[in-house]
Amino acid sequence: MKPFFVILLTALGYIQVFAHNGYDQNKPFGYCTLSHCTDATQTFDIKGGGCFSYPIPEDFDGKVIVLQSTGKDMRDEIENAINKNQVIVFDGSKGDFIVSSSIFLQNASGKTLLGINNARLCTEWFVTAELKETLDAAGVPAMSTSRGGGILPNGMRVREEAEYNTRKIIMEMTGDKDENYRHAGIMTLNDCRNIIIRNISFVGPGSIDVGGSDLLSFVHGTKNCWVDHCSFADGMDGNFDITSKSDFITVSWCTFSYTNRSYMHQNTNLVGYSDNETMGFLSITFAFNWWGEGCKARMPMARAAKIHLLNNYYTSTKAINCINPRKNSEFLIEGNYIDKGVRNYYSQTDAIAVEWRNDNIIAENNSLPSSFGDSIEIPYSYNIAPCGEVPEVVRKNAGATLNY
Repeated sequence: MKPFFVILLTALGYIQVFAHNGYDQNKPFGYCTLSHCTDATQTFDIKGGGCFSYPIPEDFDGKVIVLQSTGKDMRDEIENAINKNQVIVFDGSKGDFIVSSSIFLQNASGKTLLGINNARLCTEWFVTAELKETLDAAGVPAMSTSRGGGILPNGMRVREEAEYNTRKIIMEMTGDKDENYRHAGIMTLNDCRNIIIRNISFVGPGSIDVGGSDLLSFVHGTKNCWVDHCSFADGMDGNFDITSKSDFITVSWCTFSYTNRSYMHQNTNLVGYSDNETMGFLSITFAFNWWGEGCKARMPMARAAKIHLLNNYYTSTKAINCINPRKNSEFLIEGNYIDKGVRNYYSQTDAIAVEWRNDNIIAENNSLPSSFGDSIEIPYSYNIAPCGEVPEVVRKNAGATLNY
């Protein structure tokens, strides 16, 4: 082990200490450390696979695998590595990891997925300039995204005009009647627990209105997960969605964006699938994240959830709706910085309670929306960065920036 690395033994295992900003705890915090949404004494010892920094401590006796790119589709190899090991290190020194369709993890527990050397997990299929030109020529951007539709040549019924025509055109261009391209995501966690994902860039095919896969998705009771220092760009349907009774999640120091590859539906983070989402779950901390270039909506949008938005940064001037509490949700919003040019930063529909603390900064008009409902109590301790420091700190440190 190199002598300039210092290893400290803590209650959470060995953690590598390295130079980082003073607000980054470099350990799990927030809702991912709890097992009850109101009782702070009911904690959860989230360790992932047993460690979550690199190099792996010399005395770590768990199963570790280091993956490097083969330049080909690695979907099955990655899924197999995750199932058989506790710590999966993605070493990006030989290029991007290509994934032909979303990796599906069922009932996984006690896993750490860690990126080093600028590791990027990328979808194999992507939106091309030719496809975008064809969709433009058909007038898809002006079509309805809430009504219309029809039956596709493969017999599938689609209820929205824009989605119907987009899928029909792709089917005609590619001959893919099974619509395999719609699975162009990176990973879905189904009923998983105690998962840590750090320092990985997730790169999607470009957002497009086809009802396809998310880059990362937590579904069906996935609990006690920490997603930290990751970058998400160009998810097909969403960048990172959390739904279906998932609970006790912390998303920290992550970036969300869309590039020119994306076409429509730049809706980045959905929490709660529908107005019928079961209540009593979806306790989520979003802290020190950056919703940036190209994001248009869902930063996040949540139903039946308890959301703590802490010291996040918003810069997307294309936003249609950033912070969006919806049916049966509760939002505590504090210490966030909404930069100049971000005008459509908030709306709510049928939320239970929204509390805007006075330490938020909205640079465009310097006034805060009204709070309503009961005061929202957060059952864990945390430190708040002065809001004026958020732009510099988040710009410098958010995303897959850990120097492993």
